[in-house]
Amino acid sequence: MLRIDDYDRLIRRGMKVGSDVDIQHGVVFDFSHCWLIDIEDSVTIAPFAYLLAHDASTKRALGYTVIGRVRICRGAFIGARAVIMPGVTVGEGAVVAAGSVVTKDVPAGAIVGGNPAKVIGSTEEQLARHAELMKQRPNFDVSWTEHGGIDAGMKEEMRSRLADGKGYLV
Repeated sequence: MLRIDDYDRLIRRGMKVGSDVDIQHGVVFDFSHCWLIDIEDSVTIAPFAYLLAHDASTKRALGYTVIGRVRICRGAFIGARAVIMPGVTVGEGAVVAAGSVVTKDVPAGAIVGGNPAKVIGSTEEQLARHAELMKQRPNFDVSWTEHGGIDAGMKEEMRSRLADGKGYLV
């Protein structure tokens, strides 16, 4: 296994990565079979996710390791600590919830979660629900972030405004 620190080595060894891809801290790629991993454009992979192109659980009993391509399609989101197993395609615009173990293909536009991951909704429904909630819940601009210079008073105000639920940050 290889961590994102060696990202360039993965590319040189054959992993395919599109443009506008956000691979966050601690993501682990299967270095030993990285040429079987394809990440399309506009994908986000959250911290400490694993993308595995091999499964050695059969090696001792059968003398063979299972291998398979991993394809993360355009606009997909892989949540923190999710595990994508060999032979899986995550469809266009799909969302894999944090902590999920994905053993089967994820349809385009689906939201999956759990172990093993199952369809729990659609991105279309989720976006519509959040669009409505954004009208009712607190919204914060970039000044409410560490990068934007949030101060102690703003932090307390944000905590107070979010005491009864969620809000939204630009």
